[in-house]
Amino acid sequence: MTRTIATRFQRWFAYERDAHEKLRRSFETVPEERRADAAYQDALDLLGHLIAARAMWLFRMGAAEEGPAELFPKGESLDALSARQAAVEASWSAYLESLDDAALASSFTYRSYEGERYRNQMEDILTQLFGHSWYHRGQIARAIRSLGGEPAVTDLIFWTREPVDGTEGRRG
Repeated sequence: MTRTIATRFQRWFAYERDAHEKLRRSFETVPEERRADAAYQDALDLLGHLIAARAMWLFRMGAAEEGPAELFPKGESLDALSARQAAVEASWSAYLESLDDAALASSFTYRSYEGERYRNQMEDILTQLFGHSWYHRGQIARAIRSLGGEPAVTDLIFWTREPVDGTEGRRG
């Protein structure tokens, strides 16, 4: 199967939706008595940042009417974050469906939170978002484990694996 750059990003972001849902559910594995710990809220704040960053780029790319009020929101509940996560990921899915390889190769100009203007290719921003999520999911997984919860397994390889019947050749 030949994949275009656009279909590759659509696939990667489908994986991201699944990984973020598993990540969200991993918060529920933290024992109730540990959810009052500052580390639990810090991990929720990281999830809020992941969601806000996604929303910010949708806005910068012209795919959303407004951006997030805060790039590093603090103190939100898991329920509130879950609702925002669902809305932002639905917007991303729709946006990615509208892109083709030419759009991904194009550049756009945006203003940073500090007020400076920059230009990037769409493909670079999408790659950045993909890596940004891996980075913060790892931080959250570590926090979940330290709080006695079970971190989500979100490695791409687990999402892409296809079971085989044992009659096919093996590789280590």
